[in-house]
Amino acid sequence: MKTVRLTLAEALVKYLVAQKIEINGQVEPLFGCSFAIFGHGNVTCLGQQLKNAEDELPTWRGQNEQSMAMAAVAYAKANKRQKIGIASASIGPGATNMITAAGIAHTNRLPLLMFAGDAYVSRLPDPVLQQTEHFHNPSTTANDAFKAVTRYWDRIIHPAQILQTLPQAIDTLLDPADCGPVFIGLPQDIQGVAYDYPEQFFAEKVHRIRRPEPEMRDLEEAVKLISQAERPLIISGGGVHYSQATDELAQFAKKHNVPVIETIAGRATMLQDNPLNGGPIGVTGSNSANYLAAHADVVVAIGTRLQDFTTGSWSVFRNPDLKIISINVGRHDAIKHLSMPIIADAKVTMTKISHLLADWQGSTDWSSQATKQADDWKALCNDRMAVAGDEMASYAQVIGAVNRLSEAGDTVLTAAGGLPAELNMNWQSKQIGKFDIEFGFSCMGYEIAGGWGAKIANPDNDVVVMVGDGSYMILNSDIYSSVLSGHKMIIVVCDNAGFAVINKLQNNTGNESFNNLLKDCRRENPETEFARVDFAKHAEAQGAISEKVGSMQDFDAAFARAKAADRTSVIVVDIDSTKWSSCDCWWEVGLPEVTRDERTEKAVSDFSAGRTHQRPGV
Repeated sequence: MKTVRLTLAEALVKYLVAQKIEINGQVEPLFGCSFAIFGHGNVTCLGQQLKNAEDELPTWRGQNEQSMAMAAVAYAKANKRQKIGIASASIGPGATNMITAAGIAHTNRLPLLMFAGDAYVSRLPDPVLQQTEHFHNPSTTANDAFKAVTRYWDRIIHPAQILQTLPQAIDTLLDPADCGPVFIGLPQDIQGVAYDYPEQFFAEKVHRIRRPEPEMRDLEEAVKLISQAERPLIISGGGVHYSQATDELAQFAKKHNVPVIETIAGRATMLQDNPLNGGPIGVTGSNSANYLAAHADVVVAIGTRLQDFTTGSWSVFRNPDLKIISINVGRHDAIKHLSMPIIADAKVTMTKISHLLADWQGSTDWSSQATKQADDWKALCNDRMAVAGDEMASYAQVIGAVNRLSEAGDTVLTAAGGLPAELNMNWQSKQIGKFDIEFGFSCMGYEIAGGWGAKIANPDNDVVVMVGDGSYMILNSDIYSSVLSGHKMIIVVCDNAGFAVINKLQNNTGNESFNNLLKDCRRENPETEFARVDFAKHAEAQGAISEKVGSMQDFDAAFARAKAADRTSVIVVDIDSTKWSSCDCWWEVGLPEVTRDERTEKAVSDFSAGRTHQRPGV
């Protein structure tokens, strides 16, 4: 066997560069980009090897390890999990900064490959800079904290170990069911150790993402349930995107006359003008989709983990005789709430079920109800988005303008606060995909970082980031990253002077406004005017073009200037924190069993009434 003597760092990067994937008949690098912030724990060995490979694996410098890893997550999501981003950090705080990003990837079932420096295996210089010492277990380091938010975790203590761990790591990243973040710790004294590696380990490998086939018995049981249904309904989740099954979804719905409703992750799996698209389901969805869910007798859940915002904490399904068929590559998701599981790929399974159903079609009366309900929802959206005069803008009005002004190929992206609900409730999908609401981990700060990663994945089209003032304050430095690297974004900052959506929840549960809106925060001198951030100037200081619009009357022109700009552009809009979109759906939140005033007692009683329809595990 021919061998080549390489350091661990050399071998690691050489192996990653050799990994390819076939996409639409073209062979492309599996790892399309790398993000890094160097410190003493990763610069001397791994950093140099990334430099040597920069023509094949471009490395972008982040400003914060958390945000650059978030950018890598968004890059993978924009590529429908077919191309993967890498994040590399030093030891200690640089490493642990990536934990939040790992949580995003883990919750949303997205691939992310992380490398971080680690303490010395020899322990000769211990305790080293940024090492957390554990007196009861000297082998424990801060990197062990990643174990709760990764699908695969390893620490390399000998250079030969990557022969086993790298193939396992990559298979985890590409597995349709177990897909998620991978962390590999690289002790500082091991990165430069040499080993005689087999040459064939570095041969180019072209990967493909598996499509598990359904079992015939499962298909037959599903067909029997569907063909007996009077009010069948499809719930389309994010797995439809990752299975590349949007065409099959539309074809199935049309051929069999079955309405479709979408989860947050499943938004834009079907065009909004499709008469069988019943709208978004759940707490932040639409009355149309929730009506259909309440009356359906057979639900086919495709590629969804049925999260509480989708199911209204399992209260949205009102038919006691409801049957759920769950098509999912993940066993854990497929068996939820006594569903009839089909543990298989969405694209393959829909095609096979459709074939077995032959010419069967659902009730025309039922599909007509779906169209009527969806039309009512669209009319409501139009009312919310309508602009009258110079009034302070609402979220819905800003979203309506972005929806109207965006062009084919543009991506819209948001994550936390009030915007995910407002975007989900009002957005009208004019194209398949190109829509990212990170509402699995719902991570404040993902927005701008995620926009940077999405832009790297979509260099020829605009990425429109919608971010609240709260999330902006948490993490905004990738405005500068995008300017530095030349990845232009359009960022719309919706400023409602605080954490307004949590203030709304606070009030709706009988509590007084406290510590959310800026005006309700503690100040040493409450008589003074509370300070406001000039977001336009702040963004400009990071190199962006920026402006603040006085009203929605000025928004279109500002958006056109941002479109025409040669670098990242930021538009700031003040938002009326009293104007919210809503729909008829309950959501379970933790409430006190003992109350101290009538207001709280009534709010708790009203909230608790929704539990009447909650399905306890079935």
